[in-house]
Amino acid sequence: MIAREKVALLGKSVVDTLFEKEYPIGKTIKINRISFKVIGVLPTKGSGGWRDLDDQIIIPLNTAMYRVFGNKYVEGIEVKVKDENDMGLVQSEIQRLVAKRQDLPDDKKELIEVRNSAEIQEAVSSTADTFAWLLGSIAFISLLVGGIGIMNIMLVSVTERTREIGIRKAIGANNRDILSQFIIETVVICILGGVLGVLLGAAITVALSRFAGWSTKISAFSVALSLIFSGLIGLFFGLWPARKAARLNPIDALRYE
Repeated sequence: MIAREKVALLGKSVVDTLFEKEYPIGKTIKINRISFKVIGVLPTKGSGGWRDLDDQIIIPLNTAMYRVFGNKYVEGIEVKVKDENDMGLVQSEIQRLVAKRQDLPDDKKELIEVRNSAEIQEAVSSTADTFAWLLGSIAFISLLVGGIGIMNIMLVSVTERTREIGIRKAIGANNRDILSQFIIETVVICILGGVLGVLLGAAITVALSRFAGWSTKISAFSVALSLIFSGLIGLFFGLWPARKAARLNPIDALRYE
């Protein structure tokens, strides 16, 4: 690219936002009220963490410095290495070279900030692990509280349906029939709650993708796992109310007011 020429390369997300289905090459866009001619589209890169790597515009260095930002200096330089094992060596060499260009003594080289992708990735992974543990703890507490709530509701249901249970036993239902009925009811309630949770999560995911520009994906495995786990919660916390209902004496149940 010619120095200070007003041309631009667009990422795929920028093209989709600005031009939709139109051919962008040769069209004009404005950056800080300055017109730029589109001369190419960058290869699709996808997302990296919370960032959409296709949501970017590349313009010539001198154009950015003098026409867009009004700077006479470079704020940062991105360097790519062929072999990741050489990253530490390249990082030290960059510090040495920049210090030499700026006439800095050896004991001042540390003033030059050089960050490599491995350090950034390690920090991101550590943050993600902490966040996962936090969300896992919140989810566990929520499931525990929800399960106890379901259990209490079913205990109240058993009390309110005591006469119904007595009538069912009087006409031939055995303890296993009553046990199965209440366990199935509890499991169905929990799975319905899981379905509502999945729908809410899907809606939030779509909203984040559309309005925040994050690249998101709904995993079929996660959906299936959440529904299975909801059913297991219903099975575990519904067992006590179901056993209580199954052990009711039919004569006492029929007398219950």
